[in-house]
Amino acid sequence: MSNRTLLILLVLVGYVFSPTVFTWMINPSGAWYRPFILWFVLILLAIFIQRRREPDDL
Repeated sequence: MSNRTLLILLVLVGYVFSPTVFTWMINPSGAWYRPFILWFVLILLAIFIQRRREPDDL
């Protein structure tokens, strides 16, 4: 799958699930670390994408 197709798919999935994730994150009865889970997943995704690139892809 090309990078452009993957990016479009991720944006579409993010758009569809953003209301649910946002409601889950700001729920007052939830744990204090809920927003940090989302950031941790985003950081891991960025690391995974960077490791897949070849050194000459810069």
